[in-house]
Amino acid sequence: MRARLTNTYVETLKPKATRYEVWDTKNKGLYIRVSPSGQKTWYLHFRIDGKKRKYRIGTGLTATQAEDIYKEKMGDVARGDDIQQKRIANRKQNKAHTLKSFIEGQYAEWRRANRKQPEHTLKRIQKHFYPQFGKTLLKDISAWNIEKWKTARLKAGIKPTTINKDLAELKSALSKAVEWGEIQEHPLKNVKPAKVDNSPNVRYLSKDEETRLRNTLTARDKRIKTERASANTHRAKRGYPLYPDLFKQTYADHLTPMVLLSINTGLRRGEIFNLHWEDINLNTNVLTIHGSKAKSGNTRHIPLNDEAQTVLNYWNSKKGHGLVFPNKDGNPLDNIKKSWGTLLNEANITNFRWHDLRHHFASRLVMAGVDLNTIRELLGHSDISTTLRYAHLAPEHKAEAVNLLNQ
Repeated sequence: MRARLTNTYVETLKPKATRYEVWDTKNKGLYIRVSPSGQKTWYLHFRIDGKKRKYRIGTGLTATQAEDIYKEKMGDVARGDDIQQKRIANRKQNKAHTLKSFIEGQYAEWRRANRKQPEHTLKRIQKHFYPQFGKTLLKDISAWNIEKWKTARLKAGIKPTTINKDLAELKSALSKAVEWGEIQEHPLKNVKPAKVDNSPNVRYLSKDEETRLRNTLTARDKRIKTERASANTHRAKRGYPLYPDLFKQTYADHLTPMVLLSINTGLRRGEIFNLHWEDINLNTNVLTIHGSKAKSGNTRHIPLNDEAQTVLNYWNSKKGHGLVFPNKDGNPLDNIKKSWGTLLNEANITNFRWHDLRHHFASRLVMAGVDLNTIRELLGHSDISTTLRYAHLAPEHKAEAVNLLNQ
């Protein structure tokens, strides 16, 4: 059916049992389709490179509006543009992932199913890359833009090791984007990590600091127990149920045994949080960190010295099954910043993180003459180069080497 498609004529078109089309007699290739529901949709039929194409102009348009779009699109066709294929390409681009949609979609699902501590990684990417790159299409993330991001972070005083950890997480995520066909090639394959000092100063406790830390832990336990006893006296006078008597146990809570166990085993904080009694053999005095819980993915066995045995035996009498250090709900601990920070303040110890307890463990071993490979195995380092940061703590070996020149 053909007619001059004016505004007045289009208004007279009524729906039928089946859809039908009316072609414009003035504008070649312009037609309107009327569906049984009464919807009127404008189309453009054209040829390019000898091939027939159909382009949907839209619905809810007047004849005048449709004709204006027709003239614009036919101008594009006359210049050799395949307007339909261009639209398809634009749709694909609009469906392409931004960094945010990829991380929160496919990557988050995969990470949660295949990696330990997935939320830590996801939050790291969100915090450090979303502000600048969250809305950027994956294909538009470039090495140059990341280099500028890296430079700005360095100028802001962020440690190179921190920047490299952030960058490694993003690179890992984009590697999956390449693997899954979201982008053709890795945009950051040539981005190098920030330069770091491979022999940094290692923070460990001096003898005086360790003494203060231990004394403060003892005082803290005593104070908590005394406060509990006072609270029970108050409750008893009023006929309230009493809380458990903390004087009947060695430690008031989890903090002291966690610190002492860390000092004597070098466990990472996450390994302490997720430690189960099934991982500890108090008959052979060996603690096992299974590969599924280890950062390196490798299982390691740590002999328990006398103090570690004593700590666990005392704490075992209180708990004895499941998690060694559960929170109040019976789940793994995930944060001890408040109690740890208060402890350090009371012990007058500054610039010392929980992770430095691990450095303290390794440093004491080096200074006691233990070889670096044994320390590597105890710490669970996959590469001896990581353990070499402690080598400077055994200066007598270097002195012996230099003294050979005297011969």
